[in-house]
Amino acid sequence: MSVHVERLASHIGDVGGIPIQRALPNKARRIIGAWCFADHAGPATLPPERRMNVGPHPHTGLSTFSWMIEGEILHRDSLGSEQVLRPGQVNLMTAGHGISHSEESLSDRIHLAQLWIALPDAERERAPSFQHFAELPRLSQGGFEATLLVGEFGSQRSPVPSFTPLLGVDLVADGPADAVLALQPGFEHGLMLLEGEVEAAPAGHDAVEVITPGTLLYIGPGCTSVELRCTVASRLLLLGGEPWSQPPLLWWNFVGRELAEMQAWAMDWAREDGGRFGVVEGYPGPRIAVPPVPALRKP
Repeated sequence: MSVHVERLASHIGDVGGIPIQRALPNKARRIIGAWCFADHAGPATLPPERRMNVGPHPHTGLSTFSWMIEGEILHRDSLGSEQVLRPGQVNLMTAGHGISHSEESLSDRIHLAQLWIALPDAERERAPSFQHFAELPRLSQGGFEATLLVGEFGSQRSPVPSFTPLLGVDLVADGPADAVLALQPGFEHGLMLLEGEVEAAPAGHDAVEVITPGTLLYIGPGCTSVELRCTVASRLLLLGGEPWSQPPLLWWNFVGRELAEMQAWAMDWAREDGGRFGVVEGYPGPRIAVPPVPALRKP
């Protein structure tokens, strides 16, 4: 059986002063499993006056997943959480009904992946929460050092929870490496290259795909394995999950289903008390104002 493969080019942008490459959402594909947003921020070295600084802003209907590679970021939220995120650690903030937070870089050097996970209908209105994971499972795969971010991989299981079947793995090679990774055939997957260059050969696909930074390789359901080869130091993320029958609606910092929801949430954030999103205490600056709600349409 032939496996469907797509090459997706990231959008270049800037978040809080940090250069980013946004792989999801993409015009060609909006979601991979429940992963509905994927930013690669940095690597960058910035002077103190230009460090990443993102004022209080709201979220609902999603979990934000921050994977730190280099540098340190201070997270504050409307639950009263205050947590420094360091290399090799994950912050998971589940917005549910609604939450607001801020992010401030504490270092000149910054490199991280910022991902969003769409919540299924049954969990969209759950109470918000924040969790920090200082240690994650690690294993070796054919010259790649793997950190299991979420889900199951090899013989390991991540302590990071998810509300839908999901996979996230960080793969790093300091030099030449060649590994065959077993995949869950019921999942769709994405290979998001952060550094270096990797050749990918998905089982059931008759070509070898060369992936460079700024490229996400989509692998459709039915693929049982992928061989990854590199000759230079490289880093990539393997993301996967069960396909959704209908992608959610995503606008600004919200993940929903209907335009009316977006309009109501925007009005809530415009209130002085933040409405359902609350107030972030301790941030030394103004919160981010809600932009005008566009005429959204379902994907």
